[in-house]
Order: sequence, then structure tokens, then C-alpha cells
Amino acid sequence: MRPEILYPLFAPVTALPGVGARVAKLIEKVAGPLVVDLCWHIPTGLIDRRFRPKVSEAEPGRIATLTLQVEAHLPPSARRFPYRVRCADETGFLHLVFFHARPDYLMKLLPPGSTRIVSGTLETFHGERQITHPDHVVPPEEFDERMTVEPVYPLTAGLSPKVLRRAIMAAIDRAPELPEWIDGSIRSGRRWPSWREALSRVHAPNSSDDLLPESSARMRLAFDELVASQLALAIIRARQRRQAARAFPSGGRLRQAAEAVLPFQLTRSQRQALAEFAGDLASGKRMLRLLQGDVGSGKTVVAFLAMADVIEAGAQAALMAPTEILARQHLFTIERLASAVGIEVALLTGREKGKSRREILARIADGSARVVVGTHALFQDEVVFHDLALAVVDEQHRFGVDQRVRLAEKGQRTHVLVMTATPIPRTLTLTAYGDLDHSALREKPAGRQPIDTRTIPLSRIEEVVASLSRALESGARVYWVCPLVEESEQVDAAAAEARYRDLAARFPGRVGLVHGRLKAAEKDAVMAAFAAGEIEILVSTTVIEVGVDVPEATVMVIEHAERFGLAQLHQLRGRVGRGAWRSTCLLLYAAPLNDTARARLDTMRRTDDGFTIAEEDLRLRGAGEVLGTRQSGLPAMRLADLTHHADLLADAQQFAKLVLERDPDLTSPQGEALKTLLYLFGRDAAIRYIRSG
Repeated sequence: MRPEILYPLFAPVTALPGVGARVAKLIEKVAGPLVVDLCWHIPTGLIDRRFRPKVSEAEPGRIATLTLQVEAHLPPSARRFPYRVRCADETGFLHLVFFHARPDYLMKLLPPGSTRIVSGTLETFHGERQITHPDHVVPPEEFDERMTVEPVYPLTAGLSPKVLRRAIMAAIDRAPELPEWIDGSIRSGRRWPSWREALSRVHAPNSSDDLLPESSARMRLAFDELVASQLALAIIRARQRRQAARAFPSGGRLRQAAEAVLPFQLTRSQRQALAEFAGDLASGKRMLRLLQGDVGSGKTVVAFLAMADVIEAGAQAALMAPTEILARQHLFTIERLASAVGIEVALLTGREKGKSRREILARIADGSARVVVGTHALFQDEVVFHDLALAVVDEQHRFGVDQRVRLAEKGQRTHVLVMTATPIPRTLTLTAYGDLDHSALREKPAGRQPIDTRTIPLSRIEEVVASLSRALESGARVYWVCPLVEESEQVDAAAAEARYRDLAARFPGRVGLVHGRLKAAEKDAVMAAFAAGEIEILVSTTVIEVGVDVPEATVMVIEHAERFGLAQLHQLRGRVGRGAWRSTCLLLYAAPLNDTARARLDTMRRTDDGFTIAEEDLRLRGAGEVLGTRQSGLPAMRLADLTHHADLLADAQQFAKLVLERDPDLTSPQGEALKTLLYLFGRDAAIRYIRSG
């Protein structure tokens, strides 16, 4: 149960004064549905109203706060003209200008003969000073010094800055004083305020320095968020580590037989990863490991060799992939090895129906299917394993942590190996996978050719199309990836269809089309035709980003490459260069490029090391963007910015580790305060792990 002290923060925003259903919808769009979401909606700029000149000293184009006498109202002679109110001080006069004004409202706001404090941007019109639609008009007794420096917040259409700020101030007023969870020595050493004070300070900046990620209030709140994240991961990890698991001796007959049929030698880092897996599997404790491998580094082969050890002992292994295309790609790689050493493999996706599905489920349940490859279908209730000992989850970031756990729970204290072909910067690895040990494949298998990457303006697209004729004559196969128009499969598919029609007219019978709106069977049929050489140009959206393996494909054309992120460009490029032939990647861009897009394309041209690219991607886009919306298992960071707070992340991880060593069940006063912190940042699932032992 959430602690009662947090109830005011976890109320809907409609609990705040002046926030009705219409405004609540707009606030939810920009910040979230709860009062606490407004607390985390931090300002990105400020308006400084501290310039308090006399009228004669006020500078055009600058925000000024003036004390004025209201002299006269000057209604317009026609509706198209503005309403003007003449105001003055002892040094001169100016007009306050209002379009589409309500005279009765303005009379109430600015009664003739009264004194008002007015703030807005001064301008001149026909040689006279004026302020059009002032931001603030208040009597002197209602003037609040806090109005002189105003934070600026991200907005959405229809939500005014004034309404949002009033709601945020009301949200902060509801924030309680919470018990302190950070050791006093840490706080005093860094001169950090309390949680409540830090929250107030972040929303009341005095200067642009107060908005910096390095300000003491922001650092304090970032550390709180990182501690919540690292503590939650550490609790899950500790609970899973406490569970004993079956030990599987390493390097058995089956693994050696599978390795002997490989058409290539394992790389040094593949052997290193296998040694780490073997140590985990033989230890009697659960393997919980992340395998990071660049595009084409041979992760599937390494995963299968790890599976061989548990299969030899009579148990089963499963591999879960996020898409059917990727699941079938893994099946293709695994079946070639498995059939050579007598291991039966089954595939289970949403496509299998009726009698065929029942037969597959029966083979999984009786254990005759020793390796099961599938999609989300694997963790459905009807799937019962005979003895699942190793669960491999590919492209983990497309699943959630909960889904990983659900698959593992299909067996008794199942060993878990998580794989990703998206190299992740070290700081993000700690954030996303702090509950896992890490292995990395940093080399390409022997024989892989480097990819020649070139950037070409879209104005030369006809030359690129003409060059395809020469490539096809030499036996090449070509991917043509169409622009990411928006996060809409419908719009992206339309772009792909248009390019397909154009290329099909130039190369009749030689072009295929794949996009996310096609049925799975249609996609597979086109992919199979491309792999078999029946079609030679594959026009596609980004559905081919991961897992598609056609060694004969040697040309990748990415249209409007400036619209793609670095990691995505790298993944797409990784579809070529998978055989022994020289490959080319052409990045077509629309000029002019902005600085970020130019830096991305330069990085792609300069290196094909995914780990280098990942670090550059983090630098260019920031952590939130790199993790992205597809990181469905991870709560987004609202206060911590890992491009600035990377050192804090390491400190938070160490802090969480020390806390759990001293107080594994969080029963001390500090432990109870930390439970409140976990609830505050939505990491309360970890508390259930503590309670369940």
C-alpha cells in the first residue's frame, strides 16, 4: 500500500484549484494525470521581470515592471482598432493596448485614478511607448516578489502559461515534508537541500544558473530519482540471486559437437562470453546476464551454445524475440546447428493456430521440443514447459522487465540471458539493466568486410537509381529503406509504396515491398523471395531494422537519412556486410542539414563500431531520447539527465548497494524512508519483491 503521506501527490490533477476536466486533459498531455507529475514538470527557462524602471528609462524590446497611475480609458473608434488605457508616472506616460477587449473587464482591472503594477514587453508605436496585452496587472498590495522571476515550462496547444504555473504552484503546496532517505554526510558534503526544499527551488529559479542540471536543487532531485531506480533494480537482483538454481556443468559433449559444425571460428569475445555463461550456469546461482553485441557479431550462435549445456542435462531452453520476422530469423540460425546435433526445435508465434498450435504446445509440454523460439506468445498462460532451465530474451528493450520475469517463471528458478543488438552506453546500461551482469561481443566474425558508407544529397537520387543497374548486374541485392515520415505505420507505408512503384517501373519483376501494415505471411513471403534471389531490390520501412540476415545483400540505400536516429541508422546499415562481399551504404539526405543531423551522418561515415556510435548518440540526443518510447520496461527519467548526471548514477548505484547490505528488508528508519522514495518515483514493484522474499 502506498504510504498515506503521499496521497496528496497521487491525487488526480483535478484535485487542484482551478483545474477542471478540460484543463486536466491538457495537463495530462504535457506532464501527466497526477499531482506528482506536475512536480516533476520542471522549467526549461525563465522570464526576468526584475527590471523596475521609470517610464522614461524603459527600453523598447525589454521586459519591464512599472508602477503606474491609470489616467484614462480610450475606447476605439471602430472595432478593428485596439482599446487603449493611458497610464503614467512622474517621468512620462505610456499606453496599455488590448485587442478584442471587454471594456467592463478592463474598467475593473484598471480603474481610472488607481495605481497598478504592470509587467510586459515595452515597445514603441508612432514614437510613443506602449505595452500590448501586459502579462501582469495587479494593485501594489497584491504584488508578489515571486512574480518578478517566472519559470517557463513546456506547454501544449490550448494550455496557457499562467494556468499551468498556477497548477504547478498548487501541486508544490500539496507536497509534504518527507522523512529523509539520504545520509546526512552525503547531503552536507554536497550542500544539498532537503527533498521538499529542492522541489520548491527548482520551480522558483532566481537566475538561469538555477535551471542548470548542475544546480544543487536539481542534483538533489536527480540523485533521488537515480537512487529509486538503482534501489529497485538492486532489490530485484538480490531477490533473484537468493534463489538457488540448478547447476549445469560446462563444455559438455553437445556444445562441442555444435561448435564443430560451425562454418567459422568463434571470435575472442564470443569465447569470453561463453566462458562467462558457463561460469554462471555451473555456479548453482541463477544466471541473470545481458549480452550486448553489435550488429552481426554472432549473438544467436553464442546463445545456442549456452542452450546446449542445459539441453544435454535433459532440460529445455527458450528464445523470445519481439517480432515474428526476428523470431523466424533466430529459428533459421538455430535450426541449422540444432539439426546437425539432433536437437528438436519448435517455433511458437501468434500465427500458429488450431491443430498445428496444439501440436506445438504438446511438444513443449512433454519436453520433446528442447529449444522453443517464439514471440510474446511464449509467456501466455496456455504455454507450459516440461522443464524450462534457460530463457533467452532478444532485444530486451522492446519488452518490459515484467515480461522477462514472466517468461522466466515458466520454469523453476530459470537462468536468464538477455540479448540486445543495440549497443547501449555504459551509463544507460546501469540505468536499464542494473539488475544484470554484462557481457559484450565487440568483434565481427572473421571474413566480414567493412561497409563503405557515403552521404549523398537527395538531389542526386537519379544517379543512385542508375547505379543500381550496375550493382544488380554484378549479382548484388539491394535494400531501399524509405523515410521515417512520422511514428505512423500508415504514413510510413505510403512513402514506401510510392518508392516501390517508382523502382518497380524501372526494374520490372525485380522489386519487392515490405512494411508494417502487411500481414505476417505476406511479409515473410517477400522476405523469402528476397533471400532466395527471386527479387533483387527490397523496398521497406524500418521493419527490417533488426534480425534480417541475407548475406547476398550488399547495398543499403536509406532515403532521408537525416530523419533517423544514429542507433537506427547503424541497425539498418547492419543488414548489409553480412557475407564475404564488399558492401555499400548510401545515406541520402535533404539539404540543408542542421548541426545534429550533420554530426549523425558524419559519425556514420567515420565509424561502424556500434559502441562508439552509442556513446555519440547519447551525447547528441540525451538519455531520454536514446532509451526512447520503445524502452517499455523502464520508467522514464523526469529529473535526472544522464548526459550531465552520469557520476551521480554511479554514486546512486553504490548508495543502493550499501543500503541493502546494511538493511536488506528496509526495516530501519532510513529503510522505511527509502520505501516512500520508491513509491514516490513509481518503483513500488520492488517493494513487493521485498515482501515476497
